[in-house]
Amino acid sequence: MSATATTRKTPVKAAVASFMGSAVEYYDFFLFGSAAALIFPTVFFPSGDQAALVMSFATFGFAYIARPVGAVILGHFGDRIGRQKVLMFTLVLMGLSTFIIGCLPGFAQIGWAAPALLVLCRLMQGLSAAGEQAGASSLTLEHAPDDRRSFFTSWTLTGTQGGQILAALIFIPVVALPDDIKYTWGWRIPFWLSAIVVLVAYFIRRSLHETPEFEDAKAEGKIARMPLIPLLRDHWRDVLRVIFCAFIAAVSTVFGNLALAYGKQVGLAESLTLWLVVVANIVALGTQPVFGKLADRIGRKPVFIYGAAASAVLMPFYMLSMSSGNTILTFALAVLTFSFGYAAANAVWPSFYGEMFSTRVRFSGMAIGTQLGFLMAGFAPSIVTALGGVAPGGWVVISVFTAVIALIAIVSAATARETKDIPTAELGLRTQERQLVDA
Repeated sequence: MSATATTRKTPVKAAVASFMGSAVEYYDFFLFGSAAALIFPTVFFPSGDQAALVMSFATFGFAYIARPVGAVILGHFGDRIGRQKVLMFTLVLMGLSTFIIGCLPGFAQIGWAAPALLVLCRLMQGLSAAGEQAGASSLTLEHAPDDRRSFFTSWTLTGTQGGQILAALIFIPVVALPDDIKYTWGWRIPFWLSAIVVLVAYFIRRSLHETPEFEDAKAEGKIARMPLIPLLRDHWRDVLRVIFCAFIAAVSTVFGNLALAYGKQVGLAESLTLWLVVVANIVALGTQPVFGKLADRIGRKPVFIYGAAASAVLMPFYMLSMSSGNTILTFALAVLTFSFGYAAANAVWPSFYGEMFSTRVRFSGMAIGTQLGFLMAGFAPSIVTALGGVAPGGWVVISVFTAVIALIAIVSAATARETKDIPTAELGLRTQERQLVDA
């Protein structure tokens, strides 16, 4: 009996579970990024100057070193034992590491051991994040109907926006606190609150069934014992393609983390820069599903390429507006750049990348490809800061950096195959294998 006889597709439930899991992951992840820009240089390093900011942003980037390692490990188990089990593990690991960060002593108490412990917790966050988006995207894609895969998988990344909104809303009152409260116990509260968010997502996700596609592969003996071997043998071009396409994620860290530091340097209030992120992400909650539906109609490639190109074109105008003194203009350009530009690529990549791979290696292929590509996103703040990107006039450095990574993503995406009309069971298969499936 086929696994689909007992396991049915539940696309809405899968999308909700992926949304909530991604919201938890990126509540925690964005919270760290905001604190790295505004709090950690003072709390965890010996001085609050530019060098401390560079080191603080480096701790943010350390998670991206752990993510490729986590991608290999979690990708292996995701393709061996199932998507749902691995996703439960990543949820708990992220929540635990974030809570511990809120308990760490600062530099004034234990010296350089403080940033060392911070890096250790950040590595745990990175291991967790390595499996979350690839697993959630694989799970939702395999639960979705063939003609609506991009729409349903877009909710994985929309959950990311939800997590960023929640983190920013909670962090806004923190940065408004007096310094003696903010830099002692005030900044810790948002990290402790992650425990509540994790519990909510845990109870939603634990009732979700494994995907019919995975159950069918398991029933038919098609589960790879070592998924990395067929992945690198049959899909190495797709892995490289995903790596370079995933460079576009650096736009998110530029917008959500680096811009906070740049805005502070040019005189914007910390709370205002956080509100820019909140408003842009709220609008993206509405635009990303629309871009997902559009990709189901016209294809993944044109929507992804548009999002990358729009990010490059609009970023300099957004950065320049921060020093213009016109708050309304800055908000408008923030929404335009993020919600109507980058959001297109962000909404589509879960289906675009996932459809390059077959069921037996999808989790591993997405996890390894994205996490290697996301290294660019992780170290973008520290690289651009070291090049002068947060100094007055640094908008040029930020804009050039964004244009370069967008161009790389565009060229890579242009070489990919369009997959919107390929049935889920035939995704990632070679011609001979598709003919056997059709027969």
